[in-house]
Amino acid sequence: MTSVNYDVLTPIRFLERSASVYPDNIAVVHGSIRRTYSEFHARVHRLAAALAEAGIKKGDKVAFISPNTPAMLEAHFAVPMIGAALVAVNIRLSPKEVGYIINHSESQIVFVDNEFADRIESVKEDLPHVRRIVNICDVSYDMPLPGTDYEAFLETGAGREAPFLVEDELEVATINYTSGTTGSPKGVMYHHRGAYLNAMGELIEFGLTQDSNYLWTLPMFHCNGWCFPWAVIAAGATHVCLRKVEPETIYTMIHTEQITHLCAAPTVLIGLSEYAVNNNIKLDHHLEIMTAGAPPAPQVILNMEQVGANITQTYGLTEVFGPHSICKWRDEWQALPPEQKAKIKARQGVPYIHSVHMDVVDPNSMTPVPRDGQTIGEIVMRGNNVMLGYYKDPRATSEAFAGGWFHSGDLAVMHPDGYIQIMDRKKDIIISGGENISTVELENTIYQHPAVMEVAVVSAPDPKWGEVPKAYITPRPGAEATAEDIIAFCKQNLARFKAPKQVVFGELPKTATGKIQKYKLREQEWGGEQRRTG
Repeated sequence: MTSVNYDVLTPIRFLERSASVYPDNIAVVHGSIRRTYSEFHARVHRLAAALAEAGIKKGDKVAFISPNTPAMLEAHFAVPMIGAALVAVNIRLSPKEVGYIINHSESQIVFVDNEFADRIESVKEDLPHVRRIVNICDVSYDMPLPGTDYEAFLETGAGREAPFLVEDELEVATINYTSGTTGSPKGVMYHHRGAYLNAMGELIEFGLTQDSNYLWTLPMFHCNGWCFPWAVIAAGATHVCLRKVEPETIYTMIHTEQITHLCAAPTVLIGLSEYAVNNNIKLDHHLEIMTAGAPPAPQVILNMEQVGANITQTYGLTEVFGPHSICKWRDEWQALPPEQKAKIKARQGVPYIHSVHMDVVDPNSMTPVPRDGQTIGEIVMRGNNVMLGYYKDPRATSEAFAGGWFHSGDLAVMHPDGYIQIMDRKKDIIISGGENISTVELENTIYQHPAVMEVAVVSAPDPKWGEVPKAYITPRPGAEATAEDIIAFCKQNLARFKAPKQVVFGELPKTATGKIQKYKLREQEWGGEQRRTG
């Protein structure tokens, strides 16, 4: 519905404006490909028209299995434009997991980058809703799947008018599936209004302008790339696509494409930091990096800022369109020592400009905890950038929205200045002899040890204390440290009871999105034994 004083909020409008205002600006870079806003706009409309011609109607689902390529960017505009919902599938999932998502979402057309055709090769006969497969031939790989080439599919929309069918801003624009670490993944429904406002929040808080060059190191399949496919277009800036996230390639692109902005999970920052140290890399221009995911250790932030980047910590979940809060920097912190700055930057901060509603509460009474930086409660959120709910799962939706707030499951404190700091997930907090031990605090301390590259702390059963912290560590290449070294280091920097009682060295298990799978480590420790979590 539109009227003299109302129009539907949808991120699709960003492209219409930028293509008109910046027609000759470069919208997309991918290898040797450079497309202007006019060209990108035309391709999006061809894709939308082709989908309509193929029978995709309002409310239908369209799946994309693709890395960060122009086709994936085009999908973020073309699919929602015609009232359908985009299902961006994690390329790191197994064929069985991919098949589950395609079937659960009832996707009718599946677009598959030819490098990842094996993700549905073995399950393609068990996808009853899929009427068509389209192959995105971005690189030279065998194409075992029968289907139309992406460029040929686009041509079926040439000369046709792309319908714009967004009538209600609370219609489903995309469905993003959670990692599913403790069961089947849940489909998180994003609405047009939330996508529009979250993209505007990213644009403002991250300082995007028409002169920005944004490098795609964050997967677009993860929370729709935190809404940056739409935010970058809204700014009239340039998308620089990247198929594989490798430190050497990233630094090359930062230099050759004069990258000004990128987003990265802490695990990517660790890789960039290690590569920079080993190769003596210093940036020759200003670079803004936004990070989120597991709370980054202050040491990781410090290492990257020594390379020359400015790190901004944000916090959120798939259920709130990606980032919901940001550690907004204050001028009075500028004179602090680098180590203290890094500790502050590791906080989850305050709500985004469009978020507003966020608190730390007692999850039972929903009463806000004291603003003392010590009392632990659960982070809850509500507002325009909260999901519509879980697709075909009203029970899980009801549980997540209990008390009129979205429950994050993250335990945190609220500092006197109003900044939130995560202490742990509910299931990760360790209660040892009646004392609460934050695994995040312990991990941040261990990260400061020069021999540590990655660390995860979980509880382990103990006959005296009930449970005690145990650290799993991936050491830096070439570095040496013993369990005794790590334990002694923790006792020097924390209360002695918080130090791990055991240390194990080796590779850490991770999800398909690169998050450390603590639940596997916990299961390794506890097996089928019931563990107390509160």
